Amino acid sequence: MRFKKMTAAAAAITLAAAVLATPAIAQAPAPADMQRGKEFMQKSMAMMKPELQEKAKALPPEIQQFLLKIAIKHTRHSDTLTMRQVMQELLADYQAVAGAIATDNGELAADAARRLAHHRLPRGGMLPYLALDKINAKDLGVLPAMEETVEGGAMKLAAAAEKGDMAAAARHFGDVTAGCVACHAHFRGQPGVSARLK
Repeated sequence: MRFKKMTAAAAAITLAAAVLATPAIAQAPAPADMQRGKEFMQKSMAMMKPELQEKAKALPPEIQQFLLKIAIKHTRHSDTLTMRQVMQELLADYQAVAGAIATDNGELAADAARRLAHHRLPRGGMLPYLALDKINAKDLGVLPAMEETVEGGAMKLAAAAEKGDMAAAARHFGDVTAGCVACHAHFRGQPGVSARLK
């Protein structure tokens, strides 16, 4: 019995240490940031057609909280750009990172990687640009891991590039690329495919 209590106490201490060691990202956002994120979410919801609003409102709380986290994290919101246009910006930053790594330009790689990680959000947020049948807990449940791989990887890339460790930056670039490919495969499919071909 005493061993069980000691084990439980050790587990509690380990858990507390892990919580205390959690990066600052996990801390609650500032009230102004929270307000900005909520306003973006409300504005986005008001733009949605009823069938999308219904799907969005039915999402589980953890997915809704993740979407709010994204709205808070990304401070640049567009009232006009579509998801495709935002993706074109991301591609430009992605290509800048690739060129900078290849030419040993750590400063450019870091700057472009940070822009990639903190890209703007399109008009109406992300949901309006996804297939309606993907607006569910299962399909959207992959987003946190993909966000960590792409945006978290981009921030790791930036840190490595600033230190001049271009080999590490290149490894992180590979992770970012894998995250982009996985997200596109899950949500977009192959671009340009026609339903009018046999």
